[in-house]
Amino acid sequence: MEEAVRDGVAEQRERLMESLRIYGAHYGRLSRRFAAWLGLHSTDATAVLEITAAEERGAPLSPARLSERISLSTGATTALLNRLESAGHITRVREHSDRRVITLRGGAHIQERADEFFGPLAHRLDAVMSHYPPQLLAQFEAFMADLNTAMNGYVTDGDRTP
Repeated sequence: MEEAVRDGVAEQRERLMESLRIYGAHYGRLSRRFAAWLGLHSTDATAVLEITAAEERGAPLSPARLSERISLSTGATTALLNRLESAGHITRVREHSDRRVITLRGGAHIQERADEFFGPLAHRLDAVMSHYPPQLLAQFEAFMADLNTAMNGYVTDGDRTP
């Protein structure tokens, strides 16, 4: 009996992981559509999304941190930032007391464009989540935080990855 329950739990975990993979694939497709909509290369659009999301969280990125987040060399990141800055999509700001520290900020229009593109999806996702009680959402939030911590540890732990 216990083994059957364990098998059911393993199957449930597999279904959850498959759902997360599907969600990730949808996010990737949506990111590529956003890039095309902006007329940007997908890597440039990914950088814009990373910069604006970090800014929204109140933790704006430095060029070095962006380089880590999107897995580009520092030279490639500099070229990318030059393109985005000249197009008005981002700005590089020296807002710290240490003037060597550069902070990346979204350009004046980029948040409006992102809201225009992603706003309808945000409303759909909010409508779906509104059907679940806050306690369940809190559990799911903790679950996702734990998964993200495990994934981040694996990604950043270079001696374990091939």
